[in-house]
Amino acid sequence: MQQLLSNYRTMFLFRGLAAIVFGVLTLVWPKLTVLALVLLFGIFAIISGITVVAAALQNREEHGWGLLLFEGILWLLVGVVALIWPGVTALSFLYLLAAWAVITGILELVAPLSFPMSGGRGVLMVLSGLVSIVFGIVIAVQPASGLLAVTWLIGIYAIVFGILHLVAYFEARSVVSSLAGQQH
Repeated sequence: MQQLLSNYRTMFLFRGLAAIVFGVLTLVWPKLTVLALVLLFGIFAIISGITVVAAALQNREEHGWGLLLFEGILWLLVGVVALIWPGVTALSFLYLLAAWAVITGILELVAPLSFPMSGGRGVLMVLSGLVSIVFGIVIAVQPASGLLAVTWLIGIYAIVFGILHLVAYFEARSVVSSLAGQQH
């Protein structure tokens, strides 16, 4: 048991340190981070496409193999576009995020009319809807700022994640020490 906890402690330490380094690098070089994420997505999409195309071609006798083949080709095209035009891919993601925020905001504005809610909850839903709509519009109008904000959020999240893992590392030290004391 003591060895298992010691291994977990080591995992917490290295994951925490790696997350903090990743978070700091993300905050220092946000454009490089976005480029790296888009390129990784492109590689993922191509690998997924190859896998799906291979599965479709191996199962040509099965019903629906053509749809699977179409999906695989689509993944391949998306991956190639992401690798050739990473800026367009990142921009497309932001416009999807903006559209999602606006649609969510509209639904939150309509929700208090459709579902009975107390006054306070209804007001909060309307405020939440307005914030979502404004967020979506700002991202659509200023996509570079939106991309920078998303990158900063990723960096901040990674740093917080890393700090929490370091705290878990130090907390586990006391547990390992108490177990060692019980064995003697």
